[in-house]
Amino acid sequence: MDSRLKAFERLLNIMDDLREKCPWDKKQTLASLRYLTIEETYELSDAILKEDLDELKGEIGDIMLHMVFYAKIASEKGAFDIEDALNAICDKLIYRHPHIYSDTVATSEEEVKANWEKLKLKAGKKSVLEGVPNSLPALVKASRIQEKVKGVGFDWDHADQVWNKVKEELHEFEIEVKLGKKEQMEEEFGDVLFSLINYARFISVNPEDALEKTNKKFIARFQKMEELIQNQKLSITELNLAEMDVYWEKAKLLLNSNS
Repeated sequence: MDSRLKAFERLLNIMDDLREKCPWDKKQTLASLRYLTIEETYELSDAILKEDLDELKGEIGDIMLHMVFYAKIASEKGAFDIEDALNAICDKLIYRHPHIYSDTVATSEEEVKANWEKLKLKAGKKSVLEGVPNSLPALVKASRIQEKVKGVGFDWDHADQVWNKVKEELHEFEIEVKLGKKEQMEEEFGDVLFSLINYARFISVNPEDALEKTNKKFIARFQKMEELIQNQKLSITELNLAEMDVYWEKAKLLLNSNS
């Protein structure tokens, strides 16, 4: 037997044992696992951002366990089992890749994506946006919306057009800020973010990754600043902004020199 199949069979057998014999595993439901799966997905994302392949290996294993767990619970309910789930994704992949498994021609990534959206509509979806989960974080959802509509040709032609839209939305936001109307300010701020995310797509920058890297950079600098202040036997709460800014600049220099 292929070593990959043996490893997967081992996981399935362990899952059967745990579901039968472990008090914790016996208690789990689809709903109780959901939150843990979300946490594991974020841990997987962290490993990818850190480019830690050893950690990534572990997180992939954790996600695989959760998928097997869901299938095990579904099989107990008489709904489907892991074989059904795997065959379903195989069938979907073959159907959505006619340029590989049939005579459709697609020589670029964009043609492939456009074909996907056409096939989804052909399969009965009423909107190309039906596949965007409601529970996605807003930043990720905006990216997915823009990618989806691009697949059917609803998109700008050039990056400079999108940048002009960003500037237009910024100007409209500035006007509402001056007027002080909170509801309109919120709406225009959302338009600014949406247009910036769209521009990021045109210049091949992932906005979620970019923001998370900035978050991590800020955390590292702020914690280094706290460390420098503590080393001076001072309390950050007793410093004014100008004094903290001195330590902030020192922290930036130290971290930049170590990178």
